[in-house]
Amino acid sequence: MSSPPTVPPVTPEVSGAPTGSGTVRWTVPVITVLTALVVAIPAAALSGAAAPLVLGDAGPLVRWGMVVLEVVHHLAAALTIGLLVVAAFLVREGRGTDRRGTAARIAALSALLWAATSAGILVLGFGDLAGIPVSAPGYGSDLLANLWGLELMRLRLIETVLVLLLVAAAAVARTRGALAWAALLALTSLLPLSYGGHASGTAGHETAVTALMLHLGGMTVWVGGLMALGLLLRVLGTALPDALRRYSTLATWCYAAIALSGLLFALLTVDDLGDLTSAYWWLIWAKVLLLGVLGAFGAVQRREIIARGADRPWLFGALAAGELAVMGAAVALGAVLSRTPPPVVESSGDIDTAAYALTGFPLPPPYESARLLDVWQVNWLFLLVALVAVGLYAAACVRLWRRGDRWPWWRLLVWVIGWGIFAYVTNGAPSAYGRVMFSQHMVMHMALMMAVPIFLVPAQAITLAYRTLPARRDKTLGPREILLAVVHSRWAAVFANPLVAGVVFFASLIAFYWTGLLELALTTHTGHVLMIVHFSLAGFAFVWSLVGQDPGPPKWSPPLRIMVLLGTLAAHAFFGLALMQGTWLLAPGFYKAIEVPWVPDLLADQQVGGGIAWGVGELPTVVLVLMVMVDWMRRDERESVRSDRQAERDDDAELAAYNAHLQRLAGRSTR
Repeated sequence: MSSPPTVPPVTPEVSGAPTGSGTVRWTVPVITVLTALVVAIPAAALSGAAAPLVLGDAGPLVRWGMVVLEVVHHLAAALTIGLLVVAAFLVREGRGTDRRGTAARIAALSALLWAATSAGILVLGFGDLAGIPVSAPGYGSDLLANLWGLELMRLRLIETVLVLLLVAAAAVARTRGALAWAALLALTSLLPLSYGGHASGTAGHETAVTALMLHLGGMTVWVGGLMALGLLLRVLGTALPDALRRYSTLATWCYAAIALSGLLFALLTVDDLGDLTSAYWWLIWAKVLLLGVLGAFGAVQRREIIARGADRPWLFGALAAGELAVMGAAVALGAVLSRTPPPVVESSGDIDTAAYALTGFPLPPPYESARLLDVWQVNWLFLLVALVAVGLYAAACVRLWRRGDRWPWWRLLVWVIGWGIFAYVTNGAPSAYGRVMFSQHMVMHMALMMAVPIFLVPAQAITLAYRTLPARRDKTLGPREILLAVVHSRWAAVFANPLVAGVVFFASLIAFYWTGLLELALTTHTGHVLMIVHFSLAGFAFVWSLVGQDPGPPKWSPPLRIMVLLGTLAAHAFFGLALMQGTWLLAPGFYKAIEVPWVPDLLADQQVGGGIAWGVGELPTVVLVLMVMVDWMRRDERESVRSDRQAERDDDAELAAYNAHLQRLAGRSTR
């Protein structure tokens, strides 16, 4: 490996003179790419990732071209995301500097490379799937004919289009808000990859997709962030210490996400101890080793650079060059791993059923009340969301209590209960049986929209975040600033309006159940995730608009909120009654195809679901009305206290003015 480049000391910013503006070290991405390619080529040869196939071999151009393109593609994506994240969230602007503009311009170029490699993988990938060389007659026409029909081709096409949009967004983005939206678009562009990765077609599809999301997101932000800092080192100037400190915190989260993704992959690809010595797992062991080395790099960076205030930027440059070389090797192994078939995991005969073909899960055991606690289908995405939410809230409470501030313990309790219910209905029996039984699907739906928010909203998580998250004084976007922007945005003002929230709450039921969305949610992973996210957000927005005490848009008066509440839940009851009395079957193609033996009457089960929708609304209505009434009384009490304090300060001037007004009226009436 070549020696790390020498980086001159950072000079202070001077008004009107940009510090190294437009001067970047292109050796940083070059070293990373070259290291990755040097590792990828022999790794592909040893693992068999580029070995010719006995049947349907697409030729060396496709086999080796896919490896090289995957490596460059991953690094281009990482650099693009890293530059946008650094520009939007980590680095400040100074007088006469153009740090964000420099980062955005380079991000547009790297995004263009990302789009080009994605398109190249799209072209070569068809030959890889079809088993024909690129030079075969009619290759182009066959490619266009199957561009949308084949799932992997469709996912690559979606990614390419999203990245082309990102090129335009990065080219024009200069403000921190615009760069933040561009960073979000860049991360969104990774989603198609998580659905088409090397383990996403395994039996545990949902777990594989979640693991790939964690891995891709963590790796691109971690690697890309360090590449961006190294690339912009001369431009950063006095902003380097703060940017490094913030990056270190972000890198720690990325490290944890990557480690967790590896654990999830292990759950999917290990059937017995013999699998641990396969070529697939040798690549994983190599990545684990590199992950440990990178952890050591991070510890040195914290101890020798960040703890000293980044007073030796040359040392950071040298350390970053070595760390990026290791990161490039890790990315290369990941690219080779994506083309290496995982060990074959033995599965039960349940995968041959219609239920498995449509839902991705085998039929649960026959439904009975005793099964409500011992039937689980772990959805790692939602389980991790619940665990992280509880962990962050608890950590914030501990921070407040340690510094002597008050925060009611019962708020932590209701927060834990709310997320506990969420974790249960998305991972337990309501989710497992809800995939094949309409009645249990309705249990999950009602819990997400009505039970979970009643516990989460009183916890006042937004207020807690305001009191614990540090405010940034250098006009960069941190977690607190993002939260402030969201809560006080125009979108929040619209959707936190009780009338709008009530309409969304009720209209969601009609749009979801009386269209093809129900069947889409039952048969696709994306539809299932979007269903849970939408129901959860719609329910939270409705309850928060009625009884939320967090900072945000102005609240309506209690009488108006009660009217909206009663009207919305009356419409909800009408929805339940319509299902109870309906004689038509929702999603008939799905429910008839899965043929659940212990649900002999599909319409009767649907009517039970209608009864659940109608009956579950009663108790939350009473609870919400009581909560609005309590808020009403507290408002009156606060207003009374405010008036008493005002009277003490001005010697009851308001009452004196009112009495004088009455005396004037009385004087006029006697004339």
